[in-house]
Order: sequence, then C-alpha cells, then structure tokens
Amino acid sequence: MRTTGSSGMKKQARILVVDDEPSVCVALEAVLIREGYEVLTAHSGSEALQLMAKTPVDLALLDLNMPGMDGLQLMDELRHRWPDTVLVILTGYGTLESALGALRYGAHDYLLKPSSPADIKTSVRKGLEKRWDKLRRKQLLTRIEADVRALAKGGGEVGPEPPIVDETEAEPVLEVGDLSIDLYKHAVTLAGQPVNLTPTEFNTLVALARKPGRVLSCAELVKAVQGYECDEREARGVIKTHISHLRQKLEPDPANPRYVINVRGVGYMLMVQLKTQAQGG
Repeated sequence: MRTTGSSGMKKQARILVVDDEPSVCVALEAVLIREGYEVLTAHSGSEALQLMAKTPVDLALLDLNMPGMDGLQLMDELRHRWPDTVLVILTGYGTLESALGALRYGAHDYLLKPSSPADIKTSVRKGLEKRWDKLRRKQLLTRIEADVRALAKGGGEVGPEPPIVDETEAEPVLEVGDLSIDLYKHAVTLAGQPVNLTPTEFNTLVALARKPGRVLSCAELVKAVQGYECDEREARGVIKTHISHLRQKLEPDPANPRYVINVRGVGYMLMVQLKTQAQGG
C-alpha cells in the first residue's frame, strides 16, 4: 500500500488505485499525481478494503481480474459500504459479460488496458464531477427538508444557505496554509487537529477562506453567511460576534490573532500562513 500526492498543489480528490500488478499501480499513480490528485494504491481487494476503512476516497480505479477478491466482488463491497465513492473499472480482459456486470455493480466507467493517459484522466474527471453533483444535490435536499420542517413548526424563517461548492471550484476542500475546510462534510482541521464550529462560524470561515489574503467588508460577510444585505454599520454589529467566537476556536491567542485579521474601518481577512511560519510562531 502506498499513499502519495503532489505536495506543492492544492489538495484535490483522493483516488484509490487497486491492481495486483505493481507496475500498473505505479504508472496510474504517476498519471494521476500529475493532475494534482492524492493517490493511494493497493494490490488486492482485501488490502483496498482495509485502506478504505481508514481513509475513504472519492474515486476508486479497479482492476477486474485479481486473485482472491476480484474486481466485481470488491465493487459490490465498496458500493454497500461507501456508496458515494465513484467506481471505474480498468481491465486487460474485457468481455461483454464483464462490462455488463461492472455496470450492474454501479461502475461509472469501464476502460480496457492499455488505456491512454488522456482517457484515464477524462474518465476520472467526469467521475469526480458526477460525485460532486450528487453530493451537491444531497446537500441542497437536506437544506430544503430542514427549511420545510422549520416552516411546519411555525417558525416562519428558514436558515441561511449552507456553503456549497462553487461551479468554479475544482473540489470541495479549501486549504489555506495549515487550515483545511471540507465543504461537504462541514469539517475543519487546523494543523491536522479538528476544530468544532457552529454552522454560522463555519460559513463565516468559508467566506473568508474563499478569498484568502483579501479584506472582506462586514456587509460582504453578512451577505455570504446570512444571505441578506445590510449597511456596513449594521453588518459590523452582526459579524463581530461571529468573528470573536471563530477566533476563540482558531487562534492560539485570540487577543493577538494571526489567522482572522481585522483591518480597521474596512473589514476582515484570512491571512495565508505558511506551515513553516505557523510552526515557527
């Protein structure tokens, strides 16, 4: 099992390559890393399941013919345990029967070896787009259901729209220095440690992280977080409390913030901290 990635590139999707031929894993790994993906490799179905239990992935690229657990058996297990993972079959022994079987088990695509790097990259890209669209729809449906329940209870108001991946964003993880924000899981880590945020705090951080190093006015933040427009004076009173709470959870010393910075009279910005700078203080 190997886990690799391009350290100089923004984190994108995590892909698992499963093939009993090490040379195939190495070749696919090289192609995918050049695209900026994080790549994990396994040489058997059982090894792939052990790896997935520890580190779920966005897409799995599977060999069909492997000793022990074959590709179809592995697909069946992955589909039931991790239904949102996109499955792509890559095999040197393609038949109509195996292709139909792969489709029945939920394969997004079926590629024959040897496939060109261009075909592999296209299949992976389209598979990931399919995954993002599916998760985006689930997120919207969750919000609609929550709003309907709120209205049914007579509250008269619905909550602000949760942050959704923009069409221009390649993947659902924002990274700013040591800070990592998973938009789908609503999870935040700082230097690898989880940070528990309320939905409003999370939305505030996402708004700042989408434009790191740029000052956002309080009115811009309220619009992004709460979904309505107001003048800067009113917005300042609204957002100040959220910023204070956010600093309490993010900053080593909230009284002297180094991540969420106030530019007096203008607004707030998220500073881009290099990991070496953050560690060095």
